[in-house]
Amino acid sequence: MTTPLPVFRLLLAFGAGLILTGLPAPSRAQNIVVMVNGDPITDFDIEQRSKLDQLTTQKVPARQDVINELIEDKIKMKEGKKYGVDPGVSDINGSYEGMAQRMRLTPDQLTKSLESKGVRPETLKGRMKSEMVWTSLVRGRYKEKLMVGERDVAQAVQAQNGDKLQIEGTEYKMQPIVLIVPRGSSPAFQETRMKEAEQYRSRVGSCEEANSLFRSTPNATIRESVTKTTAELPEALRKVLDDLPIGHLTAPEVTKAGIEMVVLCARKPTMIDTPKKREVREKMYQEKYEKTQKTYLEELRKAAMIEYRNR
Repeated sequence: MTTPLPVFRLLLAFGAGLILTGLPAPSRAQNIVVMVNGDPITDFDIEQRSKLDQLTTQKVPARQDVINELIEDKIKMKEGKKYGVDPGVSDINGSYEGMAQRMRLTPDQLTKSLESKGVRPETLKGRMKSEMVWTSLVRGRYKEKLMVGERDVAQAVQAQNGDKLQIEGTEYKMQPIVLIVPRGSSPAFQETRMKEAEQYRSRVGSCEEANSLFRSTPNATIRESVTKTTAELPEALRKVLDDLPIGHLTAPEVTKAGIEMVVLCARKPTMIDTPKKREVREKMYQEKYEKTQKTYLEELRKAAMIEYRNR
């Protein structure tokens, strides 16, 4: 489950901001305004973040709000180092390139657009790195706390629209197998391969046996396993899989690829998912995430050494 970084949630506004008239060129003032755990925040840092925030939100941010953002970034980065969470240059550049692509720009075009508004690309990359570190920390340290139970999701959806959503279904884990029949092969050859398939069916009693057999059989291939639910399969195939013993092969069928079968690796009850359930699950996760990260950050900020030098 993905949780969008705050900087990415501003992407559309940010893209629109790039077509605004240029902002004044940045000053190079390096006066220290705040020390955070011994790490300085300068006037230039504040100017840069202010311009970035103005570009992304279309509003002029209050100076103290910008200072608070930078203080929190310093705190997040220190906590990240404590737990060994430190994205490398390639990770940051990858996120930067991803943002450029979503804006239909090349990384160089994004850099030039930022610079034309007085924002160094390092300012955006610094914010990206801070959010990457923070997201990783929150998810890693509070993984169990952030889990959303399926029963809670179903109850929440039912409370919203009154639908009975706890519909039981079945989840099937399968591996397709193909005995290759080259194009133009004679009917006799195809019949021979069908007989071979039936012989293989009598020999296979588990997924492990199927993998061992077909990975070493010439002119045969076993593909990666796939998992499907009741809602994703046609009724006829569901009936076949429901009647098939675990670890056995379905009856061979002639396809364009050759003679195909499926080995049933697992079958278990599950709750059928729906778009509404996914939407509610994501919302519940996001609410938990926001509450957890806010409390975490407040605790870190109380313990931090924050010293103002100049306002």
